[in-house]
Amino acid sequence: MPAPTTAILAFTFLAMTAGLAEAKAPSLDDAAGRYAIDGSSRINFSVDQVGGGGISGSFGKFSGTFQLDGKDIRRSVVEFSLFPETVQTGEERIEKFLRSSAIFDTKTYPKIVFRSTKITQTGDDTAEIEGNLTAKGMTKTEHFTATLTKWNRRVISFHIHGGVYRTRYNMSAGTPIYSNIVQFDMTVNGQKH
Repeated sequence: MPAPTTAILAFTFLAMTAGLAEAKAPSLDDAAGRYAIDGSSRINFSVDQVGGGGISGSFGKFSGTFQLDGKDIRRSVVEFSLFPETVQTGEERIEKFLRSSAIFDTKTYPKIVFRSTKITQTGDDTAEIEGNLTAKGMTKTEHFTATLTKWNRRVISFHIHGGVYRTRYNMSAGTPIYSNIVQFDMTVNGQKH
């Protein structure tokens, strides 16, 4: 029952900005620029089940960019698209169900999109990212936490996590046996252009 939260990946780049602004390494000006989200990124999710177990998996196809403003992190922008048809759980029956109209409805809504609206630095290398997530024709505000894990002038990496209430996107099948909250645990890698 995963909800489309992969968009949060975009948020990670903001965390990097936070870390660079305070760290004794590169400056925010050094890190400024446009980054493309790399295919080596990992978008993992899990949905708990009453009594233990649950569903966990990942998404195989996504794309996005983040534009890091060197003068004001608040003007930076993250855009991310996720293709739920590529959901992977290791069980074909569950994957078919997730792609069906009960959850993602991939035939009608082939893409989930996220665009950041606000970035707040919360530590030397962490940030909270707020933005609009659009899935199944509905747009809601979501929040994610991002931590900068790597930066070397051309490549940047973040660890992003957060929970999304799937019923907000008309994906309520299986509740309350399966949790309403989809937990995302993502590694987002960006290549500078």
